[in-house]
Amino acid sequence: MRKILLPLLCSLWLSAPAMAAIDTYEFETQAEQDRYRKLIEELRCPKCQNQNIADSNAPISLDLREETFRMMTEEKMTDEQIVDFLVERYGDFVRYKPPVDKRTLVLWYGPFALLGFGFLMLVIIVVRRRKDSHGPDSKASLSGDEQQRLNELLNQPRESADK
Repeated sequence: MRKILLPLLCSLWLSAPAMAAIDTYEFETQAEQDRYRKLIEELRCPKCQNQNIADSNAPISLDLREETFRMMTEEKMTDEQIVDFLVERYGDFVRYKPPVDKRTLVLWYGPFALLGFGFLMLVIIVVRRRKDSHGPDSKASLSGDEQQRLNELLNQPRESADK
């Protein structure tokens, strides 16, 4: 009996933290629950940095989910008010989609500028190479002696392949 009871208790003890991460919030309507789910999926975990607070198991994400639920149910705040509160506390980093302003112009438009610059450089390189390969001073052009030898070879009568 002891051989069975000890492993069973150990497995229950080890699985306790996994059970603690499950959120159980009760909402009055399905629309309110959908609103909560949408909101926590739009907010980034300050610790994990690449996960939203819905998917993160970090303690701060748990606190942010509880705070979001509290603000929605007890204080009846709108989504914008909740996001503004969290942005005031954690900065624009807490949003997955930061607003477009002077500080975030490079973030929003930098990739397009780099792509345009790369395309412009590609066009310049292609145009220069075409100009170099088709120009009169091209390395591929033959000298006078080479051109004369080529003409002689092309004008020679062909020997028949029957021999």
